[in-house]
Amino acid sequence: MGDQLKEFEEYRARMNERVLEMDNRVIKRVFSVDSLAYTADGRLPRSTRELLGLVASLVLRCDDCVRYHLVEATRTGLQRDEIVEAMSIGLVVGGTIVVPHLRRAVEFLDDLADAETAPT
Repeated sequence: MGDQLKEFEEYRARMNERVLEMDNRVIKRVFSVDSLAYTADGRLPRSTRELLGLVASLVLRCDDCVRYHLVEATRTGLQRDEIVEAMSIGLVVGGTIVVPHLRRAVEFLDDLADAETAPT
C-alpha cells in the first residue's frame, strides 16, 4: 500500500468508529445516506457515482472527500485517464481555487498507483 493510502484508510476507519461511538441518530443517518448514495445499486453505475462525488468534492474543496472518492473510483476499475478527465471538470466548475486541491489529488492518485504496483 502507498504510504498516503495506508495513513488515510487507517485514520478514516479509526475516526469513523469514534464518531459513530457517539451514538447520535443524525450522524448515523447521514453516514447511512452517504453510504447508500455510493454503494447501493442504482440507475447509475457505481463508477459514475464515484466520479460525481469526486467532482463535487473538488468543487467543495474537501481533500478528505477527494481522497475517499479517488480510492473508491480506482476500486471500481476506473482508469487514471477517466479519473483525470472527471477532475478536469471539477476544475472547470470550481475555478482556479481548486488547483491546490487538484495538486493534492494528483499526488494521492500517484500514491494509489504506487500501492497497486507494490509487491505484496
